[in-house]
Amino acid sequence: MAIKKQYLKSKPVCKVTFTVPAEEAKKVAVVGDFNNWNPKGSTLKKLKNGTFKGTFELPKENSYEFRYLIDSNYINDSEADRYQWNDYAGTENAVLEV
Repeated sequence: MAIKKQYLKSKPVCKVTFTVPAEEAKKVAVVGDFNNWNPKGSTLKKLKNGTFKGTFELPKENSYEFRYLIDSNYINDSEADRYQWNDYAGTENAVLEV
């Protein structure tokens, strides 16, 4: 898994690209507090090499809890900036700092 951040000089946003190697998966989405944990509109596109990839513009100077939704299973990113316990989910969520 990989997270790439590209800060824009023209706007107060960061382009964040999520890459998830999941050859066997049918559907992968990134969900978090930046999209109200809703997978609609945050589905990653499957590439020919079997990885899923998507880029989103997120407001800078924030931190966001997120997870990947891979065929109905929630997975954390091993390359997240940090992890934070979430009482509602009863587990740790990955955290992205932008």
